[in-house]
Amino acid sequence: MTMPDEDLKRIAEQERVLSFDTFDLTTAWQLGRLLQELGTERGLGIAIDITLHSMPVFYAALPGVTPDNVQWVRRKRNLVLRYFRSSYAIGLDLKQKGKTVADNGLADADYAPHGGSFPITVKGTGCIGAVTVSGLPQRDDHNLAVEALALMLAKDLDALRLA
Repeated sequence: MTMPDEDLKRIAEQERVLSFDTFDLTTAWQLGRLLQELGTERGLGIAIDITLHSMPVFYAALPGVTPDNVQWVRRKRNLVLRYFRSSYAIGLDLKQKGKTVADNGLADADYAPHGGSFPITVKGTGCIGAVTVSGLPQRDDHNLAVEALALMLAKDLDALRLA
């Protein structure tokens, strides 16, 4: 299996396992603060966004973030809220098929198939929003979002992490 195939399989598992029983504004704040703490401890220049039902509920920009990161967050989040899948998985899938977001009738200016945005899913409900990280290489953005979700949900990060 090639790395994209392995990653797509692992991301599908992440999307299945990283699901909340309930998720509200307090949970969103806790997730955002956890990402902010991880980013600060590691000296990462990242933007962090949590959006629920198309409503921004948490945003932080750590030292090193530029206005470009704000646009990357928006574009990656748009993709997750459109397809209810990780932006990294969508990007890998498109690349394997030799396609672009434009092939699906979407504007590059509004949709970015790059890692860093992950669906916030509630069991029995489905996708209710997205958590997005921008500022690192796309695989690292994805991994950081997954790490925070795994910590919040007390899931085994080693079993979920991309190889």
